[in-house]
Amino acid sequence: MGKVLLLQGNQACAEGAIAAGVKFFAGYPITPSTEIAEVMAKRLPEVGGKFIQMEDEIASMGAIIGASLTGKKVLTATSGPGFSLKQELIGYAAIAEVPLVIANVQRVGPSTGQPTAPAQGDMMQARWGTHGDHPIIALTPASVPECFTLTIKAYELSEKYRTPVIMLLDEIVGHMRERIELPDYSTITPPVRKKPLVPPAEYKPYQPDEDLVPPMADFGTGYRWHVTGLVHDETGFPNGSAAATKKLIKRLHDKIENNLDDIILYEEYMLDDADIAIIAYGGTARTAYAAIESMREQGMKVGMLRLITIWPFPEKVIVSLAAKVRAIVVPELNYGQIVGEVKKAVEGKTAVHGLAKYDSEPISPQELLDFIAKL
Repeated sequence: MGKVLLLQGNQACAEGAIAAGVKFFAGYPITPSTEIAEVMAKRLPEVGGKFIQMEDEIASMGAIIGASLTGKKVLTATSGPGFSLKQELIGYAAIAEVPLVIANVQRVGPSTGQPTAPAQGDMMQARWGTHGDHPIIALTPASVPECFTLTIKAYELSEKYRTPVIMLLDEIVGHMRERIELPDYSTITPPVRKKPLVPPAEYKPYQPDEDLVPPMADFGTGYRWHVTGLVHDETGFPNGSAAATKKLIKRLHDKIENNLDDIILYEEYMLDDADIAIIAYGGTARTAYAAIESMREQGMKVGMLRLITIWPFPEKVIVSLAAKVRAIVVPELNYGQIVGEVKKAVEGKTAVHGLAKYDSEPISPQELLDFIAKL
C-alpha cells in the first residue's frame, strides 16, 4: 500500500526519481532546489544508489552523463545560474543522445537575482540555452503530486527517446507543501532503456531503429563505443561531411517531432464555452484556477489551457484554441517569454495579451481577474 504525506514539490520530485529507478545523483546546492539534493542524499543509499556533491554545476553534468553511459538512471538539480553553467554539457548530452533528467527550480534573475523569490524566467533558456540546433523536452508541474508523476514521465521520455529531459519547476511549486498519496513503488514499472540485440562486434551505437532511436549499450557490459560531442556517423566516430551533419541533426529532431502526440501533455479547464482563454503553466496556473472560478461566478466565460509540456511547444493545440476564442491571455512570472511563442503560433487569428510580472511576487487571482476584465 502507498502512504499519504505532506511534501514540498521538491521532495515529491526527488521521490518521483526514486520511484522511476534513479540510482545516481550528482549536483551542487543552490536555492531554491536544494531540497531535491537533500532528499536524494538520504534516499539513494536506502535503495542501493549513490549521491555525490560535486564541486560545481558543470562537473555535476559531466558526472551524470558518465553514470548514464553505464546504464544508470540519473538526476541533477539546480536553479537558474547553475542551469546556465550546465548548458554546454546539455548540448553534449543532446548530440551524444545520453538520457538524463535535470530539475531546474526557477528563481528571479538575471545572475544571482533573488534566490528565494519565484519566477519563470528560464523558459527560453530551457529551449535555446545551449548552442546549435538541438531538440529538447521540458515539462512543468503545477502541483506537488504532479512533481512526482511528471518526474516519472520525464524518465519515460528520456529513456524512450535517448534525450535530456528538463523538469521546469518554479519556486512556488518547488517550495509549497500539499497532500500527496505516494504509491507502493514496487507497483511502478521503471522505464527500460532499449538495448542492442546484436553482439558487441556488430554494434553500431548510432544506428537507429525504425523509430529513429538507436539502441544503447551500457559501458562495462562488453560493448565498446565512441562518445563525442562532434558530429558523428553510425559508428560514433567523428564525420565532418555535410551529408553526415545533415543526417544526424535531422534525425535528432525527427525522433522528437515524429512523436509529438506521445510527448505533448496539457490540460483543458473550462474551455468548452470559453470566449477568453488563459494559457498558463507551473505556479501561475494555480493563480488561473482561482481567478477563473471568480470570473465564472461573475458570468465571464473564461477557461484555461494549462501547458504541461512546454518543449516541444504545443503549437497545434494553441492554433486550434485560437479559432474558438476571441482573446488569449498569457500570465507569466517573467518579462514575457512563452507569450511570444503563443503569438507566433496564433499568427493574428485572435488577440493575444501578455500579463508579465517580474517583481519577485506571484500574480494574484485578483490581478489576473482585473487584467481580463479590462479586455
